[in-house]
Amino acid sequence: MTKHSGIVYLLDDEPEMVKALTRLLRGKLFEVRGFTSAIEFLKAYNPQTPACLVLDVAMPELDGLELQRSLTHQGILIPIIFLTGHGDIPMSVRAIKAGATDFLTKPVGSDQLIQAVRNALQTAESRQQTISETAALAVCLATLTAREREVMKHVVAGRLNKQIAADLGTGEQNIKFHRANVMKKMSTESLADLVRVAERLGIERLSG
Repeated sequence: MTKHSGIVYLLDDEPEMVKALTRLLRGKLFEVRGFTSAIEFLKAYNPQTPACLVLDVAMPELDGLELQRSLTHQGILIPIIFLTGHGDIPMSVRAIKAGATDFLTKPVGSDQLIQAVRNALQTAESRQQTISETAALAVCLATLTAREREVMKHVVAGRLNKQIAADLGTGEQNIKFHRANVMKKMSTESLADLVRVAERLGIERLSG
């Protein structure tokens, strides 16, 4: 059995529940960090490492749904698996709509929890990869000159070289040169690739 990548954070105000779940998940070679308060969890949370959060709904200082809203507000998009001893359908719907990956009822079956954790860590890994790829594209974008950015905006809008030249008051040959530079610097081989990159970077929001 190989060790799973990523961290499983457990947050439940009942220490015995944290111990039991920690023992179960570590037995399946997950890296686990357990907490009984939201403040302790927030101090220990590392956004640089793919992770998921197994979160109790009913806690005295800050209930699970409130913590979920707080994390989202802070831009912390960690996949959350809710655990509850008295959940209802409206509550689970609210949690899932707000981005939770699972909503499980205590006592939770070990197989059910393990599968939910696996799925959540896969989601976290995918998100982390997307963030890394987008950061790399942003680095490429920063290498473009102001004129190349202008040309890129026109290209992804579907404008032809001669149309871009007329819009920018320059020759078509210059546009071809800048367009080729844009494609090279952004590591794209086709217009479709460039459009996808532009959408990912929100290029339409860039000023000329």
